[in-house]
Amino acid sequence: MIRFLRVTENGSLVCQLGRPPLSTFNAFWLSKDEEGSQSLTWRESTTDELMDGDVTIAVSHSTINYKDGLALTGSSPVVRRWPMIPGIDFAGSVTTSSDPSFTVGQQVILNGWGVGETHLGGYSQLARVPGGWLVALPQAFTPAQSMAIGTAGYTAMLCVMAIEDRGVKPGDGAILVTGASGGVGSVAVSLLSSLGYEVIASTGRIEETDYLTHLGASSVINRAELSEPGRALGKERWIGAVDSVGSHTLANVLAGTRYGGTVAACGLAQGMDLPGSVAPFILRGVTLVGVDSVMAPSGLRNSAWARLAKDLDVKKLDSVTDTQSVSQAPKLATEILAGKVRGRVVLNIDS
Repeated sequence: MIRFLRVTENGSLVCQLGRPPLSTFNAFWLSKDEEGSQSLTWRESTTDELMDGDVTIAVSHSTINYKDGLALTGSSPVVRRWPMIPGIDFAGSVTTSSDPSFTVGQQVILNGWGVGETHLGGYSQLARVPGGWLVALPQAFTPAQSMAIGTAGYTAMLCVMAIEDRGVKPGDGAILVTGASGGVGSVAVSLLSSLGYEVIASTGRIEETDYLTHLGASSVINRAELSEPGRALGKERWIGAVDSVGSHTLANVLAGTRYGGTVAACGLAQGMDLPGSVAPFILRGVTLVGVDSVMAPSGLRNSAWARLAKDLDVKKLDSVTDTQSVSQAPKLATEILAGKVRGRVVLNIDS
């Protein structure tokens, strides 16, 4: 095995195993001018432009999430370092590593950790990150399939685990999934169904009913039932929920949760506010669990990916996955914010 020296950003020398990474690579770069206008350019880059880290990865695949859409369009101040390589997920193979947990040639996944926000991200042929941010690719998945799951699917698994951890079992009642046609929702419906739960899918695209029943939904409701201001308490309809929408939708989800139920909240597609009441908590003992996938510790991440390898129906995943070139990311960013992206999209970095 070849050993070579690399100079870190603070000027120290690090001995690494493997072959030196390519001196140049291509990546999308987001820039902002003095007037605050964003621009996105696919350009040749050098390894000197990468940020510090003890593992370098040849990226093969990424994906597009709601947060990626916000970053690429500038709709929300997601990016906090300029210029930035966007993309909060990536999969690929290790080219160099000074972290003993990862070896050259090993397939790895990254989700979150501020990548694409404060640390250069996955829309790039090369990435360099701390080894503690990486998860070894489960044997059950190809790199492309891991990005079909991506942060969205990994977050869905965290939500399901949060509901299970609070004792909600398949025989206890139905589980509601909001934003069910999107990335988190699609994987959540599939996971919950495979685990034996009755799933109620809420979507703004009722024409996707066949798609959602294919994933395992027992019934489909229009999101309009939940998206407007509602009562502090409503009819008890579900024992748990996975919510990626927030705002009035989350308030109404809580109001319709049965006694002792659990709601896992992970998104804010409708808004960051929660215009509801304490009534579900103090009169029905409902638990609201916040699910964060960005900074979740490594142990929880590895547990979630192990569960995905065990419980996710790969055939269903493949059937709801669309593979496109990373060059389509700007177009997909506007579509995902408009709610026009169904299921999961894999981005091939080299095409």
